[in-house]
Amino acid sequence: MRKQDPTEALIELLSLSDADGAHTDEDIFVGASLPQPRHRVFGGQVLAQSLAAANKTVDEDRTVHSMHGYFLRPGDANQPITFGVQRLRDGRSFSARRAHAYQNGVPILSMIASFQIPDEGVDHQDPVPENLPDPETIPSTADLLGSFDHPVAQHWAFERPFDVRHIDSSIYITVDGKRTAHNAVWMKTLGPLPDDDNLHRAALAYASDYTLLEPVLRRHGLSWVTEGMSVASLDHAMWWHRQARADEWLLYVQDSPSASGSRGLSFGRIFDRSGILVASVAQEGMIRTPK
Repeated sequence: MRKQDPTEALIELLSLSDADGAHTDEDIFVGASLPQPRHRVFGGQVLAQSLAAANKTVDEDRTVHSMHGYFLRPGDANQPITFGVQRLRDGRSFSARRAHAYQNGVPILSMIASFQIPDEGVDHQDPVPENLPDPETIPSTADLLGSFDHPVAQHWAFERPFDVRHIDSSIYITVDGKRTAHNAVWMKTLGPLPDDDNLHRAALAYASDYTLLEPVLRRHGLSWVTEGMSVASLDHAMWWHRQARADEWLLYVQDSPSASGSRGLSFGRIFDRSGILVASVAQEGMIRTPK
């Protein structure tokens, strides 16, 4: 049986269905999960789907500009996810929504997002880092992991909907070079997406969870295959500044200012290829290493 194209799977994943007959103080939607080799739902997927659910309850002239979420429980990738959206506020310019993602009757993620009618005002941004290699000159995850006969390696290489390319050496297997709390990747979907800004923003939320804790790992010489290590995202915040397409190359620059108490904090900035800052991200994660 032919496996589904990863980009088609992403689009289908973010096209949630209404839950017929559900009558609560929430708008209810249902979504599927992408298969995972370890059977845990990818955190970026739940973020993106929660945002897609909230989008369905907001007027078309309002787009998300910020999102703050907490990962409460691991999700089961073999079960559907129910999304409940509460309409907190609809003002003249801004709307606020609270979204919960449920499995087995309990929330696995809680998120609040804010939406705004486009407006004009002050405008500035940090500059994009200079003298970085073009994405076409950097090996892809498929190039690096495609030859490994392991389900996780094969999943990362061929089944994820995004092409992710590390500017410094990747930390999939080993950590080479300086132990620095910095990481940068180029990323885009493997195939084209429809011309839907809400879809592109949700897809960007999906991808923002891939590598955001890698600055913490790189700083301490930890690769993703470090034996006995346990990593889990605790929370995730994201701000969309300007429009961008998730199916065109985006530069994701990440830094970690602190790690302590088995937790690491990372910040990320996402630029388009012309150097426009399109989004900022923050995340704290649990990182437990072998004693």
